[in-house]
Amino acid sequence: MTQPPSPDAKHQPETDFARLSKAEVSTLLHYKTELEAVERISQALFQSIDLDELVETTLRIALEEVGAEAGSILLADSEKEELIFQYSIGKKPVPRGTAIPWDKGISGSVFQSGEAKITNQVDHDASHLHQIDQATGFVTHDMITVPLRRWRGEPIGVLNVLNKREGPFTNHDLGLLTIISAFAALAIQQAQQFEDSKKAEVVTLLGDIGHDMKNLLTPVQTGVELLRDVANDLFGEMNKEELSHNEINKKICDESVEIAQNGIRRLHDRVQEMADCVKGLSAPPNFAPCSVGQIILDVFHTLQGLARGRQITLRADGLDSLPEFHADERRLYNAFYNLINNAIPETPPGGSITVRGHLDQETGSIALAVIDTGRGIPPEVRDRLFSAKAISTKKGGTGLGTKIVKDVVDAHKGKIWVESEPGAGTTFHLRFPLDPMAKHN
Repeated sequence: MTQPPSPDAKHQPETDFARLSKAEVSTLLHYKTELEAVERISQALFQSIDLDELVETTLRIALEEVGAEAGSILLADSEKEELIFQYSIGKKPVPRGTAIPWDKGISGSVFQSGEAKITNQVDHDASHLHQIDQATGFVTHDMITVPLRRWRGEPIGVLNVLNKREGPFTNHDLGLLTIISAFAALAIQQAQQFEDSKKAEVVTLLGDIGHDMKNLLTPVQTGVELLRDVANDLFGEMNKEELSHNEINKKICDESVEIAQNGIRRLHDRVQEMADCVKGLSAPPNFAPCSVGQIILDVFHTLQGLARGRQITLRADGLDSLPEFHADERRLYNAFYNLINNAIPETPPGGSITVRGHLDQETGSIALAVIDTGRGIPPEVRDRLFSAKAISTKKGGTGLGTKIVKDVVDAHKGKIWVESEPGAGTTFHLRFPLDPMAKHN
C-alpha cells in the first residue's frame, strides 16, 4: 500500500544534490564558506568599538579563514602619506608603528589602486619591499593584499595575509578576504568616529583644565619670587665670614629658585599651547638651529635633584661633538624630559641614565639613545608605548609620556623605537634629520 506523502514534503527542497556536478557542488561550498565568514566577522566586529581590538580580531579571522601563517593590517596616515603597521601576527611580527610610503611595495600599489592582488611568488614581483622581511627575519613566499575602504570608497589601509599553509592562494581566498575587509573597514571607521567624539569631549575638558592651571600658577609664581627676594635679603645681610659658611646653601637656594622659575615658565607655555589647541590654533613646530647637547644639560639640571635623591647618575656621552640641527627646542626639551623623568623611578639606586649621541654619516641624521640600567619594560607595555593606548606601570602614571615623545619625534620627521627586556634595562633610540624641512624638498 502506497504511503501518503509526508505533510512536510512540500517544504523540502526540490534540488537533488546527487545530480549536481562537481563544479556546482564546489560553488555551493564556496558560498557556504563565505556566508559562514560573514556571520563570524559580523558577530565578532560589531561587539566592540575598540580600534585595537577590532584590528586584531579582523586579522585573526582572516588568517584562520584562508589558512595563512602570518599577516598584518596597515592603516593610512594621510599627513605623512604612509601606511602604518597597526597589528601584525606571526612567528616574527612586524613591530607596531613601522611605516612604509603609501605608494611603495605591493601594499602601496593596492592602497593606491584599490584593487586586491594575489602574489603567489613575491620574489618575482619587483614591487615587493624586501626591507620588511630583512628587518623581521620572516620570509614571505606568497601573499594576498586587500584594500580597506570606507563606505564611500576612500581607502583607509590594507590587509595582508602571508604564506598559505597548504597550496597556493586562490580566488576563493581572495573572495573571503574581500568580504572580511569590507566588514572590517566599516567597523574600523565606526571605531575611529567614536574615538574622534571622545577626543572632542577631551578637548573641551582640556580648555577648562588649562584655565584652572593658569589661575593656580599665579600664586606659585608670586611665592617663588617672594622666596627669591627674601633669600637675597638674608644672604645680603650676612658678613663675609657668615656668607662663606653659607656659600653652599646660597648656591642650592639660587639653583632651586631658578629651576622653579623655569618650570613655571614652561608650564605657562604648555597651558597656552593647550588653549591654542582648544581653539584649533595648534602651532606648527618652531624650527631653528639648536644644540641637542645643551637641551640634555638643561633637562639634567632640572632633574638632577630627583636623580641624586635616588642615587642615580645622569650621564651625557658624545653630545659635545654633535653639530647644531634645526629643531623646536622647547618640544625637544619636553621629549627628553619625559624619557629621563620616566626612567628615574624605574632605575634602582646605584644605577645610571645615559644619553648617548653621534652623527650618522650614512643617513646624515643625529642618532641619539637614552639608556637606563633599570628594571626594563614588560612586553605588553612596550608594544603599546607609542600609541594612544599606552599604559603605565608607575603608580599614578597615565601612559601619555611616551606618546608625547612620539608626537615630538614625528613633528621633526624623525624615528623612535625601543629595546627593552624585563630586568635588563631599556634603550630608546631616536633619529633626527639635520633639517626636517629639507626632507621633503
